[in-house]
Amino acid sequence: MRIPFYQFNPETFSFIDDPVLILEDFWSAEERRQFRSAMERATWTSLTDMPAVAQAFPNCGNWLKADIGGPEASHFLERVGMPCIANYIESFPNIKNRHVNFNFYSYKAGDCLPTHDDTDDAYTYAKGRKPPTRRLALATYFHEEWHPDWGGELIMYGPPANPGQQTSLQVTHCIPPSPGSLAIFAVPRQHRVCRVDALAGEQKRLSIAGWFMTEH
Repeated sequence: MRIPFYQFNPETFSFIDDPVLILEDFWSAEERRQFRSAMERATWTSLTDMPAVAQAFPNCGNWLKADIGGPEASHFLERVGMPCIANYIESFPNIKNRHVNFNFYSYKAGDCLPTHDDTDDAYTYAKGRKPPTRRLALATYFHEEWHPDWGGELIMYGPPANPGQQTSLQVTHCIPPSPGSLAIFAVPRQHRVCRVDALAGEQKRLSIAGWFMTEH
């Protein structure tokens, strides 16, 4: 479903019936400004300073990642914690714990993320420690403007036409990183972030991305 946020009913939407939700104008201009201000104060880590992640996602430029501070994290979770998300998470049996993991991301010209389905995160956990299961992935955007020829689209795929051949994946969604928009989708689902074009100049693709997860 793709819909303006003011028309969306989070009480009736179901990720079981529709695994991809795209909400336009989810964040106000003032909220976006506040999150950008928090990003300016954040301590960023580049992809090259995360060797395990860089090995898992080679040739992706050198995008940046940062933790979200307390007030902004609380406001973020308060806004995105919609009933449709809780209903989907609680639909899984035998849950022991629920987890969330969200970070700031900054992509400049040349940065991207290759096709993956969000199921393999063992490289970010201690050896022998099993990570929680990702159930819903989220990406949302806070830059002031974004032009169609700047790249950075979130591409989603359906099941491959020929099982076992990733080259047969079919595009189901091409989601531009429109300021204030929000995309949530059920995991697993193959997806990627297109490379930010040189036409973006010094502009940054500023986002929050992460997951709602369960532990069994």
